[in-house]
Amino acid sequence: MARRNEPYSWVIVESFQPSSTAGLHGDVHVRPVPDQGLDTDMFVECSKELVNNYRVGTRFRIKAKITDREGSRPFLYSYFGWHYEVLPD
Repeated sequence: MARRNEPYSWVIVESFQPSSTAGLHGDVHVRPVPDQGLDTDMFVECSKELVNNYRVGTRFRIKAKITDREGSRPFLYSYFGWHYEVLPD
């Protein structure tokens, strides 16, 4: 069940190419960067602009919250229409 009371907070994420895309949609995905208290294996649901308009490895600052779907592992969710910040290399 979705975590309704989980707060949104600013998180730094990066685009990457998983070693295996079996069961995944697309070749490029987004994950949290280390040292934020989040599992770096966690996927991020966010604007497709982050994977379509920038090179793999680009880092972004987004507003997101931890959520899940029944029967799935937790992931970060950020509304696709929200502003995001592209971080310098």
